[in-house]
Amino acid sequence: MPAAGAGVRLGPGAPKALRLLGGEPLLVHAVRRAAAAPSVRMIVVAAPPADVDAVHALLAPVAPVTVVAGGAERQDSVAAALAVVPDDVGIVLVHDAARCLAPAELFEQVAATVRDGAGAVIPALPVTDTIKEVDPGERVLGTVDRSVLRAVQTPQGFSAPLLRAAHAAAADSHTDDAGMVEKLGHRVVCVPGSDFALKITRPIDLAVATHLLTLPPPA
Repeated sequence: MPAAGAGVRLGPGAPKALRLLGGEPLLVHAVRRAAAAPSVRMIVVAAPPADVDAVHALLAPVAPVTVVAGGAERQDSVAAALAVVPDDVGIVLVHDAARCLAPAELFEQVAATVRDGAGAVIPALPVTDTIKEVDPGERVLGTVDRSVLRAVQTPQGFSAPLLRAAHAAAADSHTDDAGMVEKLGHRVVCVPGSDFALKITRPIDLAVATHLLTLPPPA
């Protein structure tokens, strides 16, 4: 669980994963939901390097966790967390702490799909907005067919050897781990995502997440 980002777009304050949602840090919400998934046996959090001890103390009452120092980029944090996952773990889920309300059922669905033979699995939702391609001058070049587009979420699931190989081969920066697997030429499978797995990036996302806390959990 990469959780070392500063969260600049969320405004000034603590690192994003430690910002409060309903009186608790985003990271606490994320770990609680991950730990509720029966398939999850180990949780590794990549925290801001200066906050490793504090994050471990914060999460200890929530669930057993291993906390490592994260890196400058998300990819570095995932690699640092992956490095402490034992070799006998066959399936690894990578989940952004910023998607702190992703339900336990989504973790289970992703894990089950990997268990059934898929090497890489991502939850995704259909794109509902009209999408335009534009040039550097903001001139519209065309309208993209949204029927073939998906908005990708986490947790993303992988066979552990495939994820390790993808990280070992990565020469460029990627915004998600599935992108690294795609670069290797491996198939990535989509499963239905969840509206609760929104990514908290801007203040309005925090407001939406605050409202979602008042709703019953998804069935």
